[in-house]
Amino acid sequence: MKLILTHEVNGLGAPGDVVEVKNGYGRNYLLPRGFAIRWTRGGQKQIDLIQRARKARDIRTLDEAQQVAGQVGALTVRLKQRAGEGGRLFGSVTPADVAEAVKVAGGPELDKRRIEIKNPIKSVGAHKVQVRLHPEVVATIKLDIAGV
Repeated sequence: MKLILTHEVNGLGAPGDVVEVKNGYGRNYLLPRGFAIRWTRGGQKQIDLIQRARKARDIRTLDEAQQVAGQVGALTVRLKQRAGEGGRLFGSVTPADVAEAVKVAGGPELDKRRIEIKNPIKSVGAHKVQVRLHPEVVATIKLDIAGV
């Protein structure tokens, strides 16, 4: 099945890429979740629009990505979440929460879709989160979660 990706999918591609996947993966996962649309000959216009939007949003060069990684690495981001006794959070910390906290802490504006939280953050304390700034550059954000 030939599809056009509308969102970044780990291990598959970036928005605007045309990919060939197994029928079941495309039909049962990518299409219902809105990660892709069916490829057609007329879909080239959609590919151009998606790629133009991605270029405007992406960090353009490796040097720029390394500079942003340096800024993010120097920050210690403090985030206040509702927590119960014993330090367990009500819910978990989301990539959108992290992106907003980095912005408030004086860091660069990050795309929440590029923030990777390996294990759900459900406790108060120090945690680390990774951000894919460029295909070759990954930055680490140090989070300090405080209970309210």
